Amino acid sequence: MSLPNLISLARLLCVPLPIWFILNGHFTAAFWMFVAAGLSDGIDGFIAKRFDQRSELGALLDPIADKALIVSMYVTLGLAGYLPSWLVILVVFRDLLIIGGFLLAAAVTQPMRWEPLAISKINTALQLILLATLLARLGLSLEDHGIIRGLVYIVGATTILSGAGYLVRWARGLAGVGLDP
Repeated sequence: MSLPNLISLARLLCVPLPIWFILNGHFTAAFWMFVAAGLSDGIDGFIAKRFDQRSELGALLDPIADKALIVSMYVTLGLAGYLPSWLVILVVFRDLLIIGGFLLAAAVTQPMRWEPLAISKINTALQLILLATLLARLGLSLEDHGIIRGLVYIVGATTILSGAGYLVRWARGLAGVGLDP
């Protein structure tokens, strides 16, 4: 177990903390916990690349920790009434679609490329920005000047585009187009 993997595992195990903070109205603590999770994500990636400590476990553990945090934060903030339910449904459904598509493709085809789509990377970044902005507004009493509302719609649109992109990729893969040699 390398240091980057330990950091990713710690980030995964800490996911319940910001959820508890939100549900108990401790938004400042939730904000700083979210910031710490983001910093740990950058640190583990830096260490893994810089010191050649990349591993198959890390390649799986890091995105699981990231998605566990993002999805749980969206669900929690949605249930608490801080995010619209339609956006929470889109974010959760897209991630379930990605996991299901990966498992389906792995079960019925030869291996396909699994690097994230560009729109997916943009979507994830925007999801994180929305969460950080919302938590900053709630925890640090910052004015958002309509930024959160705009981000909600942008995240919704990029979530749809990202999910559609994966559907196209899988359809092509299942049809035999774009398979790795």
